[in-house]
Amino acid sequence: MKLRSQVVLSIFKRNFSSYFSGVLGYLFIIVFVVAGGAMAFSAQFFTANEPTLDQLTEWFPLLLLFLVPAITMTTWADERKLGTAEILFTLPVTDLEILLGKYLAVLAVYSVTLLFSTTYVIVLTWLGDPDWGLLFSTYFGYWMSGAALLSAGMLASVLTAIPTVAYILGVVICGIPVFFGYVGGLTDFFTEFRSGDTTQFTAVRELFTDLSLQEQMRDFGMGVVPVSATMYFLAFIVLMLYLNFVFITKRHWSSNQQVGMGMQFSVRSVCLAVILVCCTAWAGYAALRVDATSERLFSLSDITRSTLSELNPERPIEIQAFLSPEVPREYVDTRKQLVGLLRQYDRLGGNGLAIRFVDVTEFSPRADEAEHFGIEPVRLFTDIDGRRTEVEVFLGAVVISSYDKVVVPFFGKGLPIEYELTRSLRTVLSEERHTIGILETDPQLMGSREWQIVTELRKQYDVESVSPMTEIDAEQFDVLLAVMPSSLTEPQMDNFVNYIKAGHPALIFDDPYPMAFSTQFGVANAPRHGKPRPGGHMAMFGGGGGPPPEQKADGGRATRLLDALDIRWDYDTVVFDAVNPHPEYESLDQEYVFITRDSNPDAFNPESAITKDLEQTLLIFSGSVQQRHSEGREYNFTELMKTSGASGRLAWDEFATDRFDPFSMQSTAVPRENRLWPPDEFAHVLAAHIESDSEDDERNVIFVPDMDMVSDFFFQSRVFADLDLKFDNVSFVLNAVDILAEDDSVVALRSRRPRHRSLTHIEQQKRQFLNEASRREQKADEEAKEELESRRTQLAKRLTEIRENADLDPVVRAQLEEQAEAAEQQRLNLAEAQIEQDKNYELRRIRKQTNREIQSVISKAQLFSIFIAPIPAICLGLLVFGMRLNDEKRHIVDTRRRD
Repeated sequence: MKLRSQVVLSIFKRNFSSYFSGVLGYLFIIVFVVAGGAMAFSAQFFTANEPTLDQLTEWFPLLLLFLVPAITMTTWADERKLGTAEILFTLPVTDLEILLGKYLAVLAVYSVTLLFSTTYVIVLTWLGDPDWGLLFSTYFGYWMSGAALLSAGMLASVLTAIPTVAYILGVVICGIPVFFGYVGGLTDFFTEFRSGDTTQFTAVRELFTDLSLQEQMRDFGMGVVPVSATMYFLAFIVLMLYLNFVFITKRHWSSNQQVGMGMQFSVRSVCLAVILVCCTAWAGYAALRVDATSERLFSLSDITRSTLSELNPERPIEIQAFLSPEVPREYVDTRKQLVGLLRQYDRLGGNGLAIRFVDVTEFSPRADEAEHFGIEPVRLFTDIDGRRTEVEVFLGAVVISSYDKVVVPFFGKGLPIEYELTRSLRTVLSEERHTIGILETDPQLMGSREWQIVTELRKQYDVESVSPMTEIDAEQFDVLLAVMPSSLTEPQMDNFVNYIKAGHPALIFDDPYPMAFSTQFGVANAPRHGKPRPGGHMAMFGGGGGPPPEQKADGGRATRLLDALDIRWDYDTVVFDAVNPHPEYESLDQEYVFITRDSNPDAFNPESAITKDLEQTLLIFSGSVQQRHSEGREYNFTELMKTSGASGRLAWDEFATDRFDPFSMQSTAVPRENRLWPPDEFAHVLAAHIESDSEDDERNVIFVPDMDMVSDFFFQSRVFADLDLKFDNVSFVLNAVDILAEDDSVVALRSRRPRHRSLTHIEQQKRQFLNEASRREQKADEEAKEELESRRTQLAKRLTEIRENADLDPVVRAQLEEQAEAAEQQRLNLAEAQIEQDKNYELRRIRKQTNREIQSVISKAQLFSIFIAPIPAICLGLLVFGMRLNDEKRHIVDTRRRD
């Protein structure tokens, strides 16, 4: 049977034009784009601060339930209602040509509707710099999901002659794939009354989740066009159109053939469904997908392909992946990505690489095998059977060669999988590893509880503890990592400085106000504080005993170390920055410094391999570093990270006190409302690389005035992705180690991640408000100081008048002085309290007003984003109706027109 394109085109034109011939079609389109705009640019959109359509993608399947039945309800039902179906089917056209013409017509109507919604893209471009590849894949996912549901909506229309009923049936039929993901709630209901093994219920729930429209659209919203999801939608379209074809050809069945033909086509439909399911399953197993992102984030990098091409079949490498068959839904994507990547590695690695997948269940022999390699189950919290449940999950791998072995204990959902696998491959390919020395300081990185920075370094390097008590032997390691060297005693500091002066590479982290989340090291160990007595910090409150310990060299100022590096670092001064590009964290103090490329183009040095690919870091109560330019020194001072121009510095007594909280063991902070952040209007350096080109002096040191960069907090967040934001703190630390070790093979891959794109238009206006607020706060503080100075001057003037009055008796004069001083001092104290209260009230008023102004900008942007959406549809509708009225005036005689 040959399809005639001219026939299909004629039916297409007839149905396509009929949709736009009435007001109802435009009304549905306008409601759709307005509702979509409200979903896309909700409050969560501005909180996320990213120019994407993630919020719309989350709700898009439900939005389709409103639109698709509205487009398809008249497709067949109107033909039967108006009696044109008999005329249509008696024309010299085939049923398939009619079906394709009508489907292409509704698909074109839906495509036009999506075209109208591209106003969202215009808004995103106005607000920020979106990823065009990501937007393309997102819209392609919208188009494919709509195309699939249109075929189901047509099936609803063929079942009835009433358009309204067709709309309701369309919602029901289209709701099946939309609500598949919620069917798991039924299994939760059954398991509430069932004890014991519920694995079968979990498998059923995950099956329905995989078949849901939301799950199939997930990858499209990430910038990936997966073959499996595309095949899912195509299979759905084919099956639904075939059912449409069966129902429109049913009129050819004679009355005595109804049962037989019905059974025959039912079997055919089931067979077709099975074939399509198999094809979709094969596509999912193949794990093929097209990366549409601008940075090609979901394609294998060049370094990975180069590493796989270097594999030697005579010395094959084996990767054993120990995976739980069932993982929490939060880790389903991670498991799929790991399996998919390993299959690509297997295909490209040839005979030089062997991949082994091991399904591990709890207490099984394979669990013992996994634990033998150091891969232990990780306990995760997830929702199972309607309850918050803790489960044990195996999701690790071991990479083994004849030279070495690398273990990745757990692939957290925030861990860059390709980087971990490729780094492990390159590590075991080498006959020898570099060695990293960890200097023994008060934080005790390799103490009874090993810090995660050390665990991370062991994946790539040999790690050894280095004592500063004696002369440091640089031959035992390649790079020295020193955290809080300000805590060293004088002999220890001398040994460390001698190591630096000898030109050996070192990575130094020090901190004026260390937080060190998830460790026992905190503010009590700040450089300006002395070493605690034996017995711990409680010794400061009367506990403990023994003689006081030897104190820090240079009183904690690390003077001789700074002299050796020719830099300036204040041991009791922290940096703040008013620029915070994340509204959801606006309650954080300005000492939480966000270094973000989008907000500050000069934040990261684009020439340094350490920072050129970084997007965002967070430094907490960090110091700053400057070059001294001492005479006779020829050190290159390379700035690696800098604050924005809306930053400044605070002395210790401006943000903290020397009083300790005996429970938290932290310094008592100055109240937020009493803390001022006057900007210096220039950037402060937060990390620097100090090098010397002289043959006689080859110093090579990276200095970072914030030890929180290496705290466990950032390493845990990187693995488990328990923050909404992704910080490059860990990447910075590991890049610095690699560069100092002269091994930059995986630096580019480690930093490979989506460029952080933010709503720059909102940020710019917000920055203006914050700068103005900071200026007004500074002015209020100056006025308060002037008022206090005026009151003090009045007191001094009154006392001077009494002293200079020669008519007074000395005894009387002394009494009057004492009385005047007491009275004026009392008035001064009251005035100071009142001035301080007035100042705090003014500061709170300024901050409230600033927040209102920022919220006003967001609200205006939100309203603009929503109400610009229907303008193209309204304009087209007015144009079409204007053209129709004009045609009526030209072709219809006056006697036939309505009054």
